[in-house]
Amino acid sequence: MDRVSRLASQKAVVIFSKSSCCMSHAIKRLFYELGVSPAIHELDEDSRGREMEWALMRVGCNPSVPAVFIGGKLVGSANEVMTLHLNGSLTRMLKDAGAIWL
Repeated sequence: MDRVSRLASQKAVVIFSKSSCCMSHAIKRLFYELGVSPAIHELDEDSRGREMEWALMRVGCNPSVPAVFIGGKLVGSANEVMTLHLNGSLTRMLKDAGAIWL
């Protein structure tokens, strides 16, 4: 979990993903379209990816990917991110974290 925490706090928006996951792709696309440049960690391409995946599940990410952190705090998976986007809260969170300016 230490590695996940360290990586999650390195940038305003961090996404733990798998390159083969369609929901991960959709979430990454959403952030790019909002003008965010997230740090992306592809767990299936990382030698310690399985370990990080278990750590994400232990903190409540189920499914484990995509796992989105904003401002170093776990937001959740695709369902949580889309809910925040649809109710307008996501943009405010991104502004507060310094991920977008407008």
